[in-house]
Amino acid sequence: METVSRDKAWEILTKYNKEPFHLQHAETVEGVMKWFADELGHGADRDYWGVVGLLHDIDFELYPEEHCRKAPELLRDGGVGEDVIRSVVSHGWGLCADVEPRHEMEKVLYATDELTGLIWAVALMRPSKSVMDLELKSVKKKFKTLAFAAGCNREVIKKGAEILGWELDDLISRTILAMRSVESKGPGAPADGAPAG
Repeated sequence: METVSRDKAWEILTKYNKEPFHLQHAETVEGVMKWFADELGHGADRDYWGVVGLLHDIDFELYPEEHCRKAPELLRDGGVGEDVIRSVVSHGWGLCADVEPRHEMEKVLYATDELTGLIWAVALMRPSKSVMDLELKSVKKKFKTLAFAAGCNREVIKKGAEILGWELDDLISRTILAMRSVESKGPGAPADGAPAG
């Protein structure tokens, strides 16, 4: 699988994204994707998985109404290949895109994108404001409270677990571990020491 370099991906991302929240989310998903690549036996493709995670919301800040539909144009303008573009668009399956996640990496992105937002929102409610001491039961409790982090689509998270063939608890537990690997690099630290926004 061919991909652009991490530096090039960051350059493309920051051309269209300036909000610290969006950049942090991109880096979180990048790190989560790399963790899952290693965890699921795709270590050789971890950089590819990471770049897809980093770029997945490239169009959301400027074009929220055209999310996943504007992304191909922005990515092509940046010299990004069609494999990455397809994978990026697939995370909007059923909501803003009709590209179904096929590759295991695309399924992981689909399943974890919304979930990372929910997990982070739960972590911020804790005294530690950290995922390091966050447990599955805390996330499950807030998962059931639909008014909490209402923007995090629970149906997408459940569908993501289903298409991966995992139990929801397994998906949540693994994603917490993946987010711990990102947080352990330090607050706001980009994956693998890349330039911070």
